[in-house]
Amino acid sequence: MTMNWPVWLGSGFIATSLLTTAMAASQGLGLSRINVPYILGTMFTPDRDRAKVYGFLVHMVNGWIFALIYVGVFHVLGRATWWFGALVGLLHSLLVLMVVFPLYPGIHPRMASEQRGPTVVRQLEPPGFLGLHYGARTPIAVIVPHVLFGAMLGLLYKPG
Repeated sequence: MTMNWPVWLGSGFIATSLLTTAMAASQGLGLSRINVPYILGTMFTPDRDRAKVYGFLVHMVNGWIFALIYVGVFHVLGRATWWFGALVGLLHSLLVLMVVFPLYPGIHPRMASEQRGPTVVRQLEPPGFLGLHYGARTPIAVIVPHVLFGAMLGLLYKPG
């Protein structure tokens, strides 16, 4: 199997757009208060409007990077199907919920931590384990979009 770069770019863009839309829908429908692009954007600027734009762009680039990782997994294991992609997406979402979210306060210049409350600069609430500080349904609002992301990549990506 050889890497199919144009298909990776296209399928990565589509899958990331689906993931971003699903996460925005879950916030808009009140399933969770988490807005990952906004959190990412506020790492670069305190301006709330610009943070949304910067965060969206960072989220899209991250999506391509993660799509490349998924494609690498597809190649190593010799399998690119929707269900296998969904399984990789489930594992990815569990990593985000259990490892990445709790690490945010340590790398985010504007996020409070569970040990240090908010300050004038650190006003964002930390997601906490499983993102539960942003609502009890946050794990679902993270897992489902990541499963969709992986399923879409597995469906669209075909090795060259």
